[in-house]
Amino acid sequence: MIAYALRTETPSDLPAIRALISEAFAGAEHSSGTEAAIVDALRARAELSLALLAEQGGRVIGHVAFSPVVIDDGAAGWYGLGPVAVAPDRQGAGVGAALIEAGLARLRQAGAGGCVVLGDPGYYARFGFAHDAALRYEGAPAEYFMALTFDGSHPQGAVRYSVAFDAS
Repeated sequence: MIAYALRTETPSDLPAIRALISEAFAGAEHSSGTEAAIVDALRARAELSLALLAEQGGRVIGHVAFSPVVIDDGAAGWYGLGPVAVAPDRQGAGVGAALIEAGLARLRQAGAGGCVVLGDPGYYARFGFAHDAALRYEGAPAEYFMALTFDGSHPQGAVRYSVAFDAS
């Protein structure tokens, strides 16, 4: 187990965060290569609702972003998880999981309705995410789009992420 601290990002962290995200997604099978630009665009649009990082010895080794999503039925207080980035030499050590758990806890404490994620069901199920046939994300295999309700609500319809996710 490696020792690291989790905290909210600050403006002075931004260059290290950009570098980390780019490094973490370089060569990743399902990467668009735009993940750092997406996080920058979310920040520029004031839609980066929660951004946490993991730091070890002054080095940023992980980052997670949460941003609001729009659901067809008008459900309020729902967020999208991602991107999640961990330095390649720290992947598999629990850094990403710790960031996700901390972020989900903060969303719950803030009164959020729930969170959605597009990703590997085998990984995200451990946090309580599950496929919900009432929610859909166009263009993605249904089983890879999952939801986690915090307040017992079950919104329905298409989910739309910020236009920041179109950043390049």
